[in-house]
Amino acid sequence: MEGILDLLNSDLGKSIISGVSGSTGTDQGKTSSVLTMALPVLMKAMERNAATPEGAQGLMGALNSKHDGSILDNLGGLFGGGVDDAVKSDGSKILSHVLGGRQQGVQQVIGQKAGVDASSVGSILEVAAPILMGVLGKQARQNNVSSQNDIGNLLGSMLGGNSAKQEQSFLEQILDADGDGSVVDDVAGMLLGGSKKKGGLGGLLGGLFGK
Repeated sequence: MEGILDLLNSDLGKSIISGVSGSTGTDQGKTSSVLTMALPVLMKAMERNAATPEGAQGLMGALNSKHDGSILDNLGGLFGGGVDDAVKSDGSKILSHVLGGRQQGVQQVIGQKAGVDASSVGSILEVAAPILMGVLGKQARQNNVSSQNDIGNLLGSMLGGNSAKQEQSFLEQILDADGDGSVVDDVAGMLLGGSKKKGGLGGLLGGLFGK
């Protein structure tokens, strides 16, 4: 199955990056940086939430109804006249539900690395979150996801599967950044190339954005 970072490198991903960049007035390169770091973090947070029966049921309910993948069928319309406020409002609710009290810390860490302020990260993610849910909804339909185990497997495979322990720990650290400075600095150091580990998502991020 295609991973989330493979998606961003595809033609669809380029359309998403271009559209989100235009709709938020953020430089396209910085938008790409934010999305490449943020989408795996959001998926990891969803994987955490789906580890409980209630969380899995809530996520599957959203994917089976509102976020069935149809948003991907008309991205030109979505971005054409400026993104509708209803989409941004939906994105804001998704972020609040998925990240909870960790949202500010996550946005701060990603903003530090991408070179944008945390509020701009928030604006980018408000537009991107409903699209990410659409991607998940489409994959859930194609893979006949119907149980807590299925949704966990889907998220895990799109994050890189069980082979990516280093990546998973890296994402956990970002999710546990609460914005108090200490963890944020540690994680920002990893993002800025302080980690000696190569390969996996950490290595990819360093390779893509390590200037």
